[in-house]
Amino acid sequence: MRLGLLLPPFGVESTEFAHNAESLGYESLWIPELWGSSSVVRLAELAVCTDDIELGTAILNVFSRTPAVLAMTAATLDRLSDGRFTLGVGTSTQKAVEDLHGMSFENPVRRAHETIELARAYLGSERVSYEGQVFQTADFPSLGVDVPIYHAALGSANRRVVARLCDGWIPHNIPFPELPESFEYIAEHADSAGRDPSAITVAPYVPAAVSDDPTEARDAIRGHIAYYVGNGRGYERAVATQFPEKAERIARAWRDGDRTAATSEVTDSMLTALGVAGTPEQARAQLRELLSMDTIDRPMLTIPNNATELADQTIEALAPTAL
Repeated sequence: MRLGLLLPPFGVESTEFAHNAESLGYESLWIPELWGSSSVVRLAELAVCTDDIELGTAILNVFSRTPAVLAMTAATLDRLSDGRFTLGVGTSTQKAVEDLHGMSFENPVRRAHETIELARAYLGSERVSYEGQVFQTADFPSLGVDVPIYHAALGSANRRVVARLCDGWIPHNIPFPELPESFEYIAEHADSAGRDPSAITVAPYVPAAVSDDPTEARDAIRGHIAYYVGNGRGYERAVATQFPEKAERIARAWRDGDRTAATSEVTDSMLTALGVAGTPEQARAQLRELLSMDTIDRPMLTIPNNATELADQTIEALAPTAL
């Protein structure tokens, strides 16, 4: 069972968390990055203190690091982990790119395409020169390292990047029932590019919260969904593939500053389509159903930032050894 786990950005000790994840049978451990903690530094620590668990970034944005830096980072972490590393990248959001990094959120899909294409060339076996719309490079040696690259693409243009260039797809906030159709679009374009769609790994985020009080667990996922729909247009559009009216109402309330109203708009049917929540027994049943989907290859459990107090119970209740 290829069930992965996102390391919560705060409130846990990385090494202890990783050893616990290994002992519970999790296949992979992924570290997110937005603000306050470097996923690269944390992964370097985990690469040398773990033995078998796969490691990855989920995700590094394609604005704040150049393709060359991403390639060097991937090659280094792959060496430190003896080949256990996967580079997960994405465009992030306009809010994060402009208000945190002070950069223009310009042509995000084109930037993702060129970043992935150029980083892959740097990781390859030939000298690299590149002439793109965003990046131009000239005559540098490559690193000769085989590192899988996954992309957190939501919209159709970004999913074409996955089809043409990537080893894996990290969908986040695309409702689970919509994943087969969303991936079919990738498969069609992979075929057109002469690639085998079955070689593209589908690794969705699975927001999860477990508590003996099922209301507490479900409320944690409600807050998680409202946060993402309210903070990113791409996430809003992804949720809207199944819940168009609700996505619009959640986003409007959140952007008007009424987070309580935004969270209250998240229905039980949205919880089922976008996460796993409830008592241990309820959550395990939901996760088993999700794992049975043919489209999903490598799901990643993620504990919402508003549910760190539920992290230990969630991770233990939904571990491969418990399923």
